[in-house]
Amino acid sequence: MENRDLEYVGFWLRVAASIIDTVLLLLVTYPVLLAIYGATYFNEATLIHGPVDFLLSWVFPAVAVIWFWVARGGQTPGKMVIGAKIVDAETGGPISASKGVVRYLGYFVSLIGLFVGYLWVGFDPKKQGWHDHIAGTVVVRKKTAVVFGGS
Repeated sequence: MENRDLEYVGFWLRVAASIIDTVLLLLVTYPVLLAIYGATYFNEATLIHGPVDFLLSWVFPAVAVIWFWVARGGQTPGKMVIGAKIVDAETGGPISASKGVVRYLGYFVSLIGLFVGYLWVGFDPKKQGWHDHIAGTVVVRKKTAVVFGGS
């Protein structure tokens, strides 16, 4: 992908976008989970409390995130805030649904070894995490102009 108007998005901006996305997902899912399972939901160590928990905590986030990547121009709400989008690493175009699924599953690979796959973004020349390498994606945004001096 060659585009002089775009730059790869680094680690800390991507962390900020992920925090925004996580908070928004929690604002949607936790009230429903609390209404269904009660306050004990947060005190129990059970991974999955029931079918609604599985759907809201595992399936809904995956479907929502992949939908944003594929149908909303490669941007989750967090990526919209920072002006970034996920694109195909070779073409610079939108990603396919299959690339979206592979990228999402790649998140679990990136968790291995104390989040090394995510930390990789900070050291990679194209700012790709393991999930990006696996799916063939990059996260880009329009270059920010740096103005020195001023009037």
